[in-house]
Amino acid sequence: MTITKKILQMIKQYDRIIVHRHMRPDPDALGSQCGLAEILRTNFPDKEVYQVGGPVEGLAFLAEMDEITDQLYEGSLVIVTDTANAPRISDERYALGDKLIKIDHHPNDDPYGDLLWVNTQASSCSEIIADFAFAEKLAITENAARLLYAGIVGDTGRFLYPATTSHTLLVAAKLLDYGFDATKLNREIDQISLDVAKLSGYLYQNLQIDNNGAGYVFLDQGILKKYGIKDSDTASLVPLPGTIDVVLAWAVFVEQPEGYYRVRLRSKGPVINNLAKRYHGGGHPLASGANAKDQAMCQEIYHEIQILCENYRKK
Repeated sequence: MTITKKILQMIKQYDRIIVHRHMRPDPDALGSQCGLAEILRTNFPDKEVYQVGGPVEGLAFLAEMDEITDQLYEGSLVIVTDTANAPRISDERYALGDKLIKIDHHPNDDPYGDLLWVNTQASSCSEIIADFAFAEKLAITENAARLLYAGIVGDTGRFLYPATTSHTLLVAAKLLDYGFDATKLNREIDQISLDVAKLSGYLYQNLQIDNNGAGYVFLDQGILKKYGIKDSDTASLVPLPGTIDVVLAWAVFVEQPEGYYRVRLRSKGPVINNLAKRYHGGGHPLASGANAKDQAMCQEIYHEIQILCENYRKK
């Protein structure tokens, strides 16, 4: 039996399904989570289907979360999308369900759940959810297609990143046929505030780059407050160093109100997810996240990026 049939079989066994995703959601987290929830509601109208996980941090144009009681988890099936490690699942009540399905495209370092579908070759978890729907001939609404397309666009950087395959483009093309306004959606994903635009200038001016293309910039609380920016607003800044020709891999260190740093790592070649794992994080080979307790640890991380870039240049 294929994995899609196993998942569908388990879905059919439950009257209540609760779908989770990771903390601090990006378009793929919301696209895969809420796209799946929408597909399940459409194809199984007699089932209760909820999407949970707290604030959507600037992505309300995609979807909002349901607020449910603990009691609803009793006897329920829980599905978690786009979340590599269990500690990153948003809303720890995911463990209260009867059974748990993990659907993801990150390296399977934490194989949690009773049933797992992890496809690291997929561009995004939204691509996997679309594959599931197509394979099992499930009805897809215009809104579900919009959500899944948003997830694919978000995780591929509009089809610019290496994870984009011919299959990715085929799936995206099929989703476009459902008639949602892709131009509007792309504009919503791409749009930034004037304050974020001004902070982009600060990032470019303060980015430090060594001779091998290792770069970093600090965005401390003072800078964030000066520009009126929250941590969730910085996501659109992370790809910017990559537009510079001499930059090979980089880190954006964002200070949190509690004092530690959220570390956003990106690369054009050197593999960085193993580095992220050593600092309480993880992700893809060329796009990962981590955490650092202070600036000294941030400098440790940057030093490791320098070594990765130096070794990569020698190949």
